[in-house]
Amino acid sequence: MSSYLLDSDIMIWHLRGKKVVTEMLRDLQKAGVPACSALSVLEVQLGVRHGEEEKTDRFLGSLRIFDIDRTVAGKAAQIVRENRARGITIDLPDAVIAATCILYDLLLVTYNKKHYPILQINFHPLPPL
Repeated sequence: MSSYLLDSDIMIWHLRGKKVVTEMLRDLQKAGVPACSALSVLEVQLGVRHGEEEKTDRFLGSLRIFDIDRTVAGKAAQIVRENRARGITIDLPDAVIAATCILYDLLLVTYNKKHYPILQINFHPLPPL
């Protein structure tokens, strides 16, 4: 069972060796296997540098991955439309991640809170970088 959805920024900070983020992830594992969206897997994989492939694959393999299915896609579209009506632009990847959190009742773990001006999103508190 997952309680937390990791945004790609958290995953990248961990893979880049940011100690405070790695320690936080170890604490989160006590509540269950952390998760991420399949979209975050794509974002992380796009930034993999030569020599980081094995470490990245091992880390991604330790997470629960939420696929982008019709339900998630529909909720993401709803989030984009509702926010557009309020004059707020939500990027598609952020809408997908928000939809996943809402549908599966997950706390979002991110340093990019400003990307998620969505009332239904609950955030996990983070240590300063």
